[in-house]
Amino acid sequence: MIRTALATLALAVPVAAPAQERTPSHCIALAQGLERVVPAAFGDPLAEDRVRIRYVHHATFLIETPGGLVAATDYTGLLGQRDVVPDVATMNNAHSTHWTDLPDPRIPHLLPGWQEGGRAEHHLDLGEMLVRNVPTDVRSRWGEGIRKDGNSIFVFEVAGLCIGHLGHLHHEPDAAQYAALGRLDVLMVPVDGGYTVGLETMQKVVRRLRSSVVLPMHWFSGRSLESFLGEMEPEFEVVRLEGPEIELSLASLPRRPTIMVLDPAWVD
Repeated sequence: MIRTALATLALAVPVAAPAQERTPSHCIALAQGLERVVPAAFGDPLAEDRVRIRYVHHATFLIETPGGLVAATDYTGLLGQRDVVPDVATMNNAHSTHWTDLPDPRIPHLLPGWQEGGRAEHHLDLGEMLVRNVPTDVRSRWGEGIRKDGNSIFVFEVAGLCIGHLGHLHHEPDAAQYAALGRLDVLMVPVDGGYTVGLETMQKVVRRLRSSVVLPMHWFSGRSLESFLGEMEPEFEVVRLEGPEIELSLASLPRRPTIMVLDPAWVD
């Protein structure tokens, strides 16, 4: 049932953890409990067990921790008018809408999802947040052949949650990739219907992962988004949040898998 609800980002080397400790995640466990979605505002203090997610644009999200760490997904160098310097920025694919070759030099940890002549491997432990990746193949520029390991699914473990960003996914993950991902409590999923995988394949991936919270992204018009929602509605609750941000905790995850539609907005 659709209802309306209010709701209110060099390769990095792991560094010593700061004083703030990370709540152990349960990537394979199914979360229990139900709690309302809490209105949120970027930069405001967070309770110890909560994480804030803001949809900025296209495939870029900001993930905030209670201790003040900020991660930016698919960082393009553009976040808004406010001077936001993320502690870690993932750049999923060597494409202008998913990376930048002129990142803010103040960002301490830049994690590209590919590596020329090899395979990107990230396991960045910042104490309160752990960032890791699962490489996947992508189609070559003109659809001829593949670029092996040219994309990465990034996973952020924070506040006991496992948050996955599928990036510019071109193929359904294989059994080993699904196993490496583990349980994803929150899933950021591209629903463009063609630039990544087709909607039918993406729906299969979402059903397989069955995350508690699914955040659609990478849609260019309402048509592909509505098609995705219409197909998933019999199995997933659909909530239109009418805002760019949410706060979540392990205890607040919905009992029934829920697609939460965020409205992207720059950080101003």
